[in-house]
Amino acid sequence: MSKLKIAIQKSGRLNEDSLKLLKSCGIKIDNGRDQLKAPATNFPMEVFFLRNSDIPQYLEDGIVDIAIVGENLLIEQDKKIDIISPLGFSKCRVSLAVPKDANGEGVTFFEGKKIATSYPNTVRKYLEKYNVNAEIHTISGSVEIAPNIGLADGICDIVSTGSTLFKNGLKETEVMFTSQAVLAASPSLPTEKQQLLNKFIFRIEAVLKAKNTRYVLMNVPNDKIEEVSSILPVLKSPTVMPLAEEGWSSLHSVIDEDQFWEVIDSLKEAGAEGILIIPIDKMVA
Repeated sequence: MSKLKIAIQKSGRLNEDSLKLLKSCGIKIDNGRDQLKAPATNFPMEVFFLRNSDIPQYLEDGIVDIAIVGENLLIEQDKKIDIISPLGFSKCRVSLAVPKDANGEGVTFFEGKKIATSYPNTVRKYLEKYNVNAEIHTISGSVEIAPNIGLADGICDIVSTGSTLFKNGLKETEVMFTSQAVLAASPSLPTEKQQLLNKFIFRIEAVLKAKNTRYVLMNVPNDKIEEVSSILPVLKSPTVMPLAEEGWSSLHSVIDEDQFWEVIDSLKEAGAEGILIIPIDKMVA
């Protein structure tokens, strides 16, 4: 029986979040200490634990079928790889940063200057877009130190909270683009594995939908049911159940996380009481 081969980062935050996603999808990985390849025990899948920078090449060559990888890495390496879906974790910005006391902002600051980065192709394309001429120094990791030792006038790096920049006396001056973990597929994915991939994508979508929604229960006067129902952004229609107290019902529905507080405020104004919010583990539409 064929197995879906998936690559994930072998260590670091992306590794942890990827394994959590697989677990949420009901996929158990039988991986011992420091294994570079491990089978799933309850799904036809093999997991390859690879160095992050190697994953795009493995995908392009068809050695693995799919991968969980940072979008920023795919942009940097510019491989012929299909992005199937954003995954909503490991979010970051790819930004330019300079010393806190530097004069000048944005990409034009770097005209005639030096930039240290682990993403030379990304920086080169960005500079060309704005007709800025700068010297690029490629560094593997810890680029934040470059301005402090006189190697560069500024840097390009991934930024999550900005605390690392702050600790190294740098300030973020321009966000080049935002990035997150994505599910990517090899351009040479075998046809016979497409059905397996579809099943895996179905599970991922159920997990992601649940993460972005909340189950809500509330007590509503019967004469307010229609008004309250019109507020709820439900899949079809809310579930309405009569309460023991005459003239009242319990409404059950689902709310998107992005709309949560606005909807709750509107529900209270419309007469809803005793609103209870419950997280959702999985959601199958």
